[in-house]
Amino acid sequence: MKVRIGVGAGPLDGDPGSLASLVDDLDELGFDSLWLPEVLSAPTLDPLAALAFAAAHNPRLKLGTTMLLPGRNVVRVAKQLATLDRLSAGRLLVTFVPGLAQPPESGAIGVPGKEKGPRMEEAFPLLRRLWAGEAVDHDGPVGSFEQVTLAPLPVQQPLEFWTGGMVPAALERCGRFADGWLPSSCTPAEVVAGRDAIDAAASAAGREISREHFGVSLAYAPGPLDPKLSAALGRARKGVDPATVVPAGLDDLRRFLEAFLEVGFSKFVVRPLLPGDSWRAELEALAAAVGDLQT
Repeated sequence: MKVRIGVGAGPLDGDPGSLASLVDDLDELGFDSLWLPEVLSAPTLDPLAALAFAAAHNPRLKLGTTMLLPGRNVVRVAKQLATLDRLSAGRLLVTFVPGLAQPPESGAIGVPGKEKGPRMEEAFPLLRRLWAGEAVDHDGPVGSFEQVTLAPLPVQQPLEFWTGGMVPAALERCGRFADGWLPSSCTPAEVVAGRDAIDAAASAAGREISREHFGVSLAYAPGPLDPKLSAALGRARKGVDPATVVPAGLDDLRRFLEAFLEVGFSKFVVRPLLPGDSWRAELEALAAAVGDLQT
C-alpha cells in the first residue's frame, strides 16, 4: 500500500502570503496534500477559491477538500471541479460530505437533513456522466436541464470522489457510489466494521472499491486534552470517549496512525486542533513525528 499523509487546515485568515507559505512548507516537508474543509458558517476559506490559489502557487502539492454537495446545482459543481482539476493538472482530491447537522451550519446549507442523502445519491451518477463528457438530461432537485455536455473535462479520467460518514446510510452510499472512504473521529475497530459494510454494499451494486482507497481524517491535540476541548469533542460524537478518537500530542498521533495502518488504512488527513502561532513550526514537528510513515 502507498501511505500518504495530507494536512488539513481549518480556520485561516485569508492572507495570501500566509496561504502561499503554508502550501510551500507542506511541499518542502514532504506532505502529500493540503486539505481545506467547507463549513459555511465557520471562519474558513472557500475551498474552491483557496485551492485554485494554491494550485497556481505550487505545481506539485495535491489539493483536497471535504466539500458540501447538498444544496448545489449538479452541473455547476461538475463544472467547478472539472475546471479546478484541469487548472491544477490533475491534482484535485474530493471527498463529498452532507455537512454538519447543527445550527447555524444546518440552516446555511439550506437543505433539510432528511433530504441531504437522497440529493447526494441523485447527484453522484450525474457527476460521473458529466465528467465523462456525455450529453446529460435530468429533472430533479439537484438540477433540471437537457443535453448538457461539460467542457473542458477533468484531467483525471475518471475524476474520483470519496465520501465520509459512519452511519449505516453513509456506508451504504459509499459502497454504491464512491471511489473511497474518509471517515473522521473514529477507532480502528470502527473503520474495520465500516469497511466491511462498504464492501458488502459495493458487492451488491456490482462494484469494488480499491484497498488503496480507505483512509482516515484525524484531528489531533497539541497535548493532553483539557476539559473544555474534551467536552466539545464529546458533543460531536456522543457516547464516545474523546481520548479514543483524538490523539493527544504527536507521539500519540503516531500510535494512532500505526494502528490504522495495521488494519489496512493507508491515506490520512491529519488536522491540528490548535496549530499555534507558527504553521511552519507545527509542520516541522509533524514531519519529524510521522513523515517517515509515508511509503
